[in-house]
Amino acid sequence: MSILSYNGSAMVAMKGKNCVAIATDKRFGIQAQTISMDFPKVFQMGPHLFIGLPGLATDTQTVMEKLRFRKNLIEYAVRKTFRPENRHITPTVFASLVSNMLYEKRFGPFFVEPVIAGLDSKSGDPFVCNMDLIGCPNAPEDFVVGGTASAQLYGMCESLWEPDLSPDDLFETISQALINAFDRDAISGWGATVYIIEKDKITTKALKTRMD
Repeated sequence: MSILSYNGSAMVAMKGKNCVAIATDKRFGIQAQTISMDFPKVFQMGPHLFIGLPGLATDTQTVMEKLRFRKNLIEYAVRKTFRPENRHITPTVFASLVSNMLYEKRFGPFFVEPVIAGLDSKSGDPFVCNMDLIGCPNAPEDFVVGGTASAQLYGMCESLWEPDLSPDDLFETISQALINAFDRDAISGWGATVYIIEKDKITTKALKTRMD
């Protein structure tokens, strides 16, 4: 078994029209043994920016703290140098930050495969991106997936995703894709959380799913 499959996870980020969504399962387990159903895997890094860290649970926590520290340093430097209204990091810059940090550790990598979702603070354009464990970025125009249910998620998202989805349709699409994907993966699931990111609000919804 791959070390990336040790704890199990399922994650997907998806673009809509002037909105973006990221969704994750809730299970934390050790191989086939389920430990809890409330392990955080998605973290807010800005007003319109989220990162999901599927992979080894201990590295999820380590990488999140390191990224938060580096992001705060960058935003502090921007506040000191430029105008205060530019203080929040953009999704593209944050993706470069994540990629650089992972590549620094390429000879002894963190066992996480990040999924990033956000809206550009100026243009409002949606942004999704995922990476492998040494930081190679992939930023398509539709969706990205991560975790042990990736193969199932690709099939569901290819079937369900359409361009220019409204926030409500995007929620329905990403929810159905995630739930039907991790129902076919034994080491992820047990509930889900969906974040819908719009320019003026962020909506968080918890989904009840099969727990067997």
